[in-house]
Amino acid sequence: MNTIMKTVLLNLTPFLLVIILAFTPIAELPNNWHKAGSHPDSYEMGMDNQVFNSGAQSAYIQSKKEKIKGFGTLMQSSKVGKYRGKKVKMTGFIKTESVKGWSGMWLRIDPANGGKSLSFDNMYNRKLTGTKDWSKYEIVLDVPAGSYSMSYGVLLNGTGKVWFDDISFEITEGLPTNLNEQPTNVDFEE
Repeated sequence: MNTIMKTVLLNLTPFLLVIILAFTPIAELPNNWHKAGSHPDSYEMGMDNQVFNSGAQSAYIQSKKEKIKGFGTLMQSSKVGKYRGKKVKMTGFIKTESVKGWSGMWLRIDPANGGKSLSFDNMYNRKLTGTKDWSKYEIVLDVPAGSYSMSYGVLLNGTGKVWFDDISFEITEGLPTNLNEQPTNVDFEE
């Protein structure tokens, strides 16, 4: 290689590095989110500034191995707060690529004593597989009076890649407060 070519390459190297980094997913976890699951280390999780539903970035989970028996999830937890005694709807947008196994958004409602979950949905009965463009998904769960915390995220079971963006929560309706203690007038004679 001649001296002119070496000089050009040396001068372009920092510029090329900036371009490569600008178009590379950021393997840094989003603030307040963490990796979990049965095999979290079998997955790369982070932010992607090239593939997103809106804004400037999304979160992603991508398998690092050709075969994985188990799952990884990017998740967070919070107190139930204003959702206690109501129905909460979790909405999010998900895009998948070559998912072998399945993927889905998930939401779990837990009691204060750390016992059995009070409500749970991980989209298993409507799991995402293969390659799908951005679509909106929803989970609606009761948040009973004895609820303390909710945990939520997106999971990838098996291999592939999943992006998710624009997760939101809203109250859809309250739980009924006018319930009888037991069935009454079931013979319609009263």
